[in-house]
Amino acid sequence: MTQPHDVKHTAVLGAGTIGASWTAWFLARGLSVAVWDPRPEAEDYVRRYIADVWSDMSQIGMVAGASPDNWRFCATPEEAVAGAQFVQENAPERLPIKRELYARLDDVLGKDAIFASSTSGLMMSDLQVGMKSAARFAVGHPFNPPHLIPLVEVVGGKDTAPETVQWCLSFYNHIGKKAIWIRKEAAGHLANRLQAALWREAISAVVTGLASVEDVDTAISAGPGLRWAAMGPHMTFHLGGGEGGITHMLDQFKPAFEAWWATMTTPEFTEDTCRQIIDGVMAEAKGRSIAELTKERDAVLLPLLKIVAERHR
Repeated sequence: MTQPHDVKHTAVLGAGTIGASWTAWFLARGLSVAVWDPRPEAEDYVRRYIADVWSDMSQIGMVAGASPDNWRFCATPEEAVAGAQFVQENAPERLPIKRELYARLDDVLGKDAIFASSTSGLMMSDLQVGMKSAARFAVGHPFNPPHLIPLVEVVGGKDTAPETVQWCLSFYNHIGKKAIWIRKEAAGHLANRLQAALWREAISAVVTGLASVEDVDTAISAGPGLRWAAMGPHMTFHLGGGEGGITHMLDQFKPAFEAWWATMTTPEFTEDTCRQIIDGVMAEAKGRSIAELTKERDAVLLPLLKIVAERHR
């Protein structure tokens, strides 16, 4: 098996937003990339995407000596994985579609190649079952957009070899990501489950009249979200305990948290609930397009990411 730091050539299967972003990141880290996607417009889309984000990655110091042209578009997935030492799959989030693709590649995947799926919620055990190369399959779930957000969740399936999980963790960390090991399979892995829990309460706040959509968003972006950019919830609360740290924090606040949890409910996505959220988001957007909002988001993200990159050098 090729060592993670020796990987030179990768393949990206599925070149929508996630796949194109992965392609840009692999290129920025000096890797060559073979890209496949069945859509007729995919090659042009990937080319435009790389051109659009290259300067952003340059701002955070991630493209030194790398070329944005070190990739090629392939007519078939079989052609794309030929010779690839690592494969990042980004096919639509449908079990039958992914399994059909895996079956096509099972006999042509390099004998030492590692195959990772960007799936945001499917179980690798379901995806890999029956595949001869199943031991080298794992989940490598990024956060959108992968060329900016460092997190990658690595999850093995029941047929994944333990060394494959460790290989993926090493590889992603070697190319500048922040990989974490999810130790057992769960729907949505970890980070999406955390997001879902927060969004559940955010929606509940709107439908119960506690706050508007915009005020819910502000409560996070101007409050705990700023702290979470530096530290996660456990370490944030450790600091919240003062000199006594997490021990003092739990002693003082655990009754309050238990009381708050007891009042929390799970809303249903009824037609009225969806309409409230949609109308609230549109009001908050104030006519700004998705492209404009993305630029606003990235204008905040890029300086943060630059600070983080410099801190870890």
